[in-house]
Amino acid sequence: MNGKVALVTGGSRGIGAATALRLAADGFDVALTYVQGKEAAEEVVRRIEALGRRGLALRADSADAGEAAEAVERTVERLGRVDVLVNNVGVGVLGPLESLGLADVDRVLAVNVRGVFLATQAAARAMGEGGRIVTIGTCMTQRVPGPGGTLYAMSKSALTGLTKALARELGGRGITANIVHPGPTDTDMNPADGPYAAGQTELTALGRFGTADEVAGAVAYLAGPAATYVTGTELAVDGGHAA
Repeated sequence: MNGKVALVTGGSRGIGAATALRLAADGFDVALTYVQGKEAAEEVVRRIEALGRRGLALRADSADAGEAAEAVERTVERLGRVDVLVNNVGVGVLGPLESLGLADVDRVLAVNVRGVFLATQAAARAMGEGGRIVTIGTCMTQRVPGPGGTLYAMSKSALTGLTKALARELGGRGITANIVHPGPTDTDMNPADGPYAAGQTELTALGRFGTADEVAGAVAYLAGPAATYVTGTELAVDGGHAA
């Protein structure tokens, strides 16, 4: 992967940070976006550089239509190209259907759907043959175990349709598109020892939370040379949540 460049949106923490570091370990130069976690993003960049790769932290809010696409353009300007886009950034607003306001709907769809589409559109323009688009979905697109997830599940389900359409749209150019569906994953947003962890753990076949590194491993596979014939695929990394 030496000489190739990956962009990971929302790469300052959690699954995004783990993915950025795994791709760097595999030989990619890596750009990552953040909104508020500047120090955390810069720490990820330092760790990327310690692996002998180039790192770049870009402040970009995926809820802003311009910034979502500009992150790709700035990556190309600074690092020379983009070969892999990992659409990791996302927001979740959970709660009863009746409690969700228009502002909630607009924000979730802006980040989880519109921002992903615009970043992907910009990346597709810049990518050559062999490009990879990997999007992070959720296990809730395959199984919603209880109430309160309507808006989040809807937004992430749109990404499955996007991924399958992209596979057809870009396949002739040798660009693949796939989506990874994490199950309960131990991050600062959803810690394995948090107040809602026990119920989530019980829904998995393995009886535990996953780790960000386990999800990152799946992304690295899809971005790497072993997955050249894999496209339009949903890959569950959910501990059997959907079993």
